[in-house]
Amino acid sequence: MKSKIYLIALLASLTVAPCVTVQAQKKANSKKEIALQLYSVREKIGSFNTATDNYSVDYTVILKEIAQMGYTGVEAAGYSDGKFYNRTPDVFKKVVEAAGLKVLSSHLSKPLSEEELASGDFSESLKWWDKCIAAHKTAGMTYIVIPGIGVPKTVKDLKTYCDYFNEAGKKCRQNGLQLGYHNHAHEFRKVEDKAVMLDYMIENTNPEYVFIEMDVYWVVIGDNSPVDYFRKYPGRFKVLHIKDHREVGQSGMVGFDAIFNHAETAGLKHIVVELEGATGTIEEGLKTSIDYLLKAPFVKSSYNK
Repeated sequence: MKSKIYLIALLASLTVAPCVTVQAQKKANSKKEIALQLYSVREKIGSFNTATDNYSVDYTVILKEIAQMGYTGVEAAGYSDGKFYNRTPDVFKKVVEAAGLKVLSSHLSKPLSEEELASGDFSESLKWWDKCIAAHKTAGMTYIVIPGIGVPKTVKDLKTYCDYFNEAGKKCRQNGLQLGYHNHAHEFRKVEDKAVMLDYMIENTNPEYVFIEMDVYWVVIGDNSPVDYFRKYPGRFKVLHIKDHREVGQSGMVGFDAIFNHAETAGLKHIVVELEGATGTIEEGLKTSIDYLLKAPFVKSSYNK
């Protein structure tokens, strides 16, 4: 009798254990992946367009604070001449990972010269990308993102930029990286009163080589709807910059629920928070923003799966 009871209990444990394991695994995998654009803390660690290139400050503490808030990755804004915030790619990667964060992406800029735009020959600027891509690959990046260009004078100049981005994007893809373009509000202006800049860029760049890192706040400021763009150009928006007037969710003007409810249409893989200001301290703004996104039921944990 005792042996029968033991056998039944053993069989029951074998049946329940896998279910418990699967449930535990699902719970472990359900963490929301939310990166932070380090431009948000530029006053503490600097950025690519800061007046000085001196990043001597030890920002390990800042990265750990970001991780403790709930952020899971970073998007750099301090690349220059093969280094990130004056650190070699491998050291930068180690510092970020030691803080409990992932290295996701990086903003950088290599605009074309007036001569290159006039001639349409950007082969010299294209050489710059070889060292850049090698550094980003060593740093463990998934994406390289161009943080924006001004409104070109002519549609011809805009087409030259599109061709340039396609070639740079091809180089990235050949090295296991992906190239993106980040918008502001001015990309919704027309060039020569003929073509809406962002629309033209999306239509004239190869989706295999160039995606759009949509800054949802600037789309709204540009009097447009992020969801309308998702529907018009499905699958082109692998990364979203989640931003508000100050901390995320503060203004009520962006419509984050609608944006995230159309994530599949957008082609969303990763989200990146960026703050350009906060009601209180930047730390308070970052905490309020991540808390809002972690609690929001419409923000899922499976975009990058």
